[in-house]
Amino acid sequence: MTKKYTSSLTNAQWQVIENKLPEQMLNRKRKWRLQIIFDAIMYVLKNGCVWADIPSEYPPSGTIYYYFRTWRDNGLLESLSQELGGDYRELLGKNRSPSVGILDSQSVKNTAVSGQSNSGYDAGKKIKGRKRHLMVDTLGLIIVAWVTAADWQDRDAGSWLMAKLFMNRFDFPRLKTFFADGGYRGKLVQFVKKCYRKLEWKLEIVKKPENINTFEVLPLRWIVERTNAWNDNYRRLSKDYERKTESVEAFLYLAQIRLLALRCEKS
Repeated sequence: MTKKYTSSLTNAQWQVIENKLPEQMLNRKRKWRLQIIFDAIMYVLKNGCVWADIPSEYPPSGTIYYYFRTWRDNGLLESLSQELGGDYRELLGKNRSPSVGILDSQSVKNTAVSGQSNSGYDAGKKIKGRKRHLMVDTLGLIIVAWVTAADWQDRDAGSWLMAKLFMNRFDFPRLKTFFADGGYRGKLVQFVKKCYRKLEWKLEIVKKPENINTFEVLPLRWIVERTNAWNDNYRRLSKDYERKTESVEAFLYLAQIRLLALRCEKS
């Protein structure tokens, strides 16, 4: 019997996830149950430990990392996150596909490990590390995530974020309108209008009111900030510890999977 940790999934939460896994994956004979594998990965996400420090109650760390790397590279975690997001929207009486996307970025400090590659300096935030670019819906659920060095300009990374969404466009047929802050103004607005005109995509810039020097909550912008706050609850995401940016994206999707499993269980 595996010891239960605060990161462990309940049977009901695991049922929510299991229902979305491919049938071929569930029918395959294996030494370790998939629920234990997921629990071990969630332990790393929640507690921020290195793979070698996974408790002995779980399978060997090499086995756990093998599954994480496989699911990261084959897109299972991103797909699972999107599927659960659609289910949760339907539970709230909304359409499965959002119609609005909100863009923003978060600069995160790196470590000695993550600083070896794809690392830069964000002069505006005065942070050396990486930048997480997110597109979320009005509920704060991640539609697309992309991680770059921190010295990338938002408007440059935004074009790649839109291109990544374009590859998944059939999963979000209603998504037409996008909102972003002033960091995305300029050529990105014209890029979206020109390159995706057949899809009728439109990027709108939410500007800060003029002549106001105090803090003011901008419409829709706070939604992405709330998503970042959710992610900061997981120690593995409090800084950038990963060698590869793809691993950061995978942990972002894992954080959403855990959140949605909890919410769908309650619903």
